[in-house]
Amino acid sequence: MELRQLEHFVAVASEKHFGNAALDLRMSQSGLSASIRALESELGVGLFVRSTRHVALTPAGAALLPEAQALLAGAGAAKAAVNAASGELGGVVRVGTESCPGVVKLANELAVFREHHPRVEMRLRVDGSGPLLTQVANGRVDAAIVVPTEAAPASIELSPLGREPLVVLSHRSRPFVQRGHVAIDNLADETFVDFQEGASSRVLTARAFEERGLAYRPDLEVNDVHTLLDLIDVNLGIAIVPQAIARKRAVDFAATPISHPMPVWEVCVAVRVGANPATRALRDQLRAQAVGVPEAVEELTPVD
Repeated sequence: MELRQLEHFVAVASEKHFGNAALDLRMSQSGLSASIRALESELGVGLFVRSTRHVALTPAGAALLPEAQALLAGAGAAKAAVNAASGELGGVVRVGTESCPGVVKLANELAVFREHHPRVEMRLRVDGSGPLLTQVANGRVDAAIVVPTEAAPASIELSPLGREPLVVLSHRSRPFVQRGHVAIDNLADETFVDFQEGASSRVLTARAFEERGLAYRPDLEVNDVHTLLDLIDVNLGIAIVPQAIARKRAVDFAATPISHPMPVWEVCVAVRVGANPATRALRDQLRAQAVGVPEAVEELTPVD
């Protein structure tokens, strides 16, 4: 049994899909399937139940998963310790991020990190905060920029980086823009644009509606920021988003404050307890850039 085979096994178990796991591992799907079959042959048991649409762990696979994750984490920690002893960080840091979290300019931070630690290889993926926290917990991601909406697993350390208000993003022609603020109750009949289920902004918006005894049902569902902005730009709907998204393209947009308390968009960096030295170095760099809570919704200006 090789560490490489265990890495392949954990990838398929995490993604629940051979194709997605192969992309993540940067290898062919046929090569990944062959590796899993060889591991199953060596162990003498099936590790996955396969169908055309679904991949699930067998009882044997479920038993192997935590052991495989522990072995891989140990191997990574050993390599990182050797690199640290040589006086220079190395290895791989797999970074995840919520789409457009704001607070931290991740691309700039990764560039600075690469400049200071050229031997560290970086990988990046974009996902919702819930899936990213799961991936940090199971070892598929080392550090993630997230906006938690539930308690994180005990195996994860969360470091706050900053907060931003949630605002109503709309075309400037909307009547409530002229009033300078708006109540959730007055938005119940509006057409909403929002991200897919599980996105942190959608979870927090739905929670705010529920607290007011209102149902929240977005009519226009998107999976990227640019489509959301395009729909608002042509006045097809409005959205409740962190101000970071409102800054993206501000020429015809208005960010209107909400006139009663709202859930806070709090951006954190998540790492596993006992993370390797390179991951801790990136976390510490991000924490050094932490910002506070804006006192008010700022006037929008275009961002290049």
